[in-house]
Amino acid sequence: MTVRTRFAPSPTGSLHIGGARTAIFNWLFARHAGGEFILRIEDTDRTRSTEESIQEITQAMEWLGLDWDEGPFRQSDRLDIYQKLANELLESGKAYKCYVTPEELGEKRKEAQNTGEVLRYKREWAKVNEGVDNPYAIRLQTPDEGTIEVQDLLRGTVTFDAKEVDDFVILKRDGFPTYNFAVVVDDATMKITHVIRGDDHLINTPRQVLIYNALSYEIPKIAHVSMILGSDNKRLSKRHGATSVVAYKDRGYLPEAIINFLSRLGWSYGDQEIFSKTELIEKFTLDNVGKSAAVFNEEKLDWLNGWYIRNKPPQEIAQLVIPILKEKGLEVELDEKLIKIIKELSQRAKTLLDITNTINYFYTEEIEYEEKAKNKFLKAENKPVLQDLVDKLSNLSNFNMDETHKVFDRVMEERELKLGKIAQPVRVALTGGTVSPGIFEVMDILGKDEVLKRLNAAIYVIPNEESSN
Repeated sequence: MTVRTRFAPSPTGSLHIGGARTAIFNWLFARHAGGEFILRIEDTDRTRSTEESIQEITQAMEWLGLDWDEGPFRQSDRLDIYQKLANELLESGKAYKCYVTPEELGEKRKEAQNTGEVLRYKREWAKVNEGVDNPYAIRLQTPDEGTIEVQDLLRGTVTFDAKEVDDFVILKRDGFPTYNFAVVVDDATMKITHVIRGDDHLINTPRQVLIYNALSYEIPKIAHVSMILGSDNKRLSKRHGATSVVAYKDRGYLPEAIINFLSRLGWSYGDQEIFSKTELIEKFTLDNVGKSAAVFNEEKLDWLNGWYIRNKPPQEIAQLVIPILKEKGLEVELDEKLIKIIKELSQRAKTLLDITNTINYFYTEEIEYEEKAKNKFLKAENKPVLQDLVDKLSNLSNFNMDETHKVFDRVMEERELKLGKIAQPVRVALTGGTVSPGIFEVMDILGKDEVLKRLNAAIYVIPNEESSN
């Protein structure tokens, strides 16, 4: 048997984190087994489904590297299949026509709510409005007693009381299938062997089991994965921050980090935290998927993303940041200077935006000083020190880190100063602020002419001792 899994998002918005994890688990399970992964778009909700969402979902999948073997199939292209099978159930007596209108059901629901009851559908309502030319839905006739058992790979046998499942609609008045009917037909006709999905779908499973039985289809193996919680132990939502894959991409996260992080939400392999895709495929099984809800820890994601940034070749990171910088109006090229900058800025960065937000001072024509930094370090007492550095650096024939370090050592020795007393004023002079890579690395990237230009500019703005009193 060839293992076949699927990811079947509804295109009513972006690919959210919970959906991405579901896709990852299905993709890993299929790849681990040497099977096939199918992408299906469940777009029968005509009021909410959009073409834009379909594009966003597929692009997010491609960005994550979750390649699919078949699809993307669209349910809206398969309406004739659902209609044919619903009519077969109608003809066999397993389903029946229901003429009651949605408006009438809405009124009955209000009446039930007003009396504190739960609306229970009654079969006699089906004949209301019956007429040859009147529209109707098709409902599945469900058992009045007994139990419905669901075999779950993670939870074991889950039992539902059949009386709790009313006769439900499988084909709506407009000829479109309901969610549960379309899912069963799709999974069966696409020969899906394993369904791995969020536990919010567990409530749908008894209805789906009844549809499988009515159509005489074999039920696939099913695993319901626990939900993802926010840091407050409530279900992950927009109030916890970014929840879509696209949002994390825009915030400068790498697909490898997202895949690694989401794979570990609910799945573990000993104490290992960092996995390549190859390792994930090799090690992923449902045996190590936990039953308890996983907590989304963005600090852990930041740490993981920083690790991937530091461990990628600087040239690759440079290629990723160039489009971001160009969007910000900073024209840069993939050259030795940019690669040197990336190598240094990557050491502290958690995201690509940490790099792009701090890179400007390497390319600007004129440094803008942070007011607090300027007042603290570009003051009269430091003016002679900076002038001394300019004089000595100007005489260097080889402007490299070894030689500039020697110049600093001489100034420190002659003036009996520690490195910090010199480095911070120089850092402010060169970058405008107090945070940057190592001062010798910054000088090496800027080069002799630019370093001297910026030091002289800082000396010019520093008041003399007399005028500062």
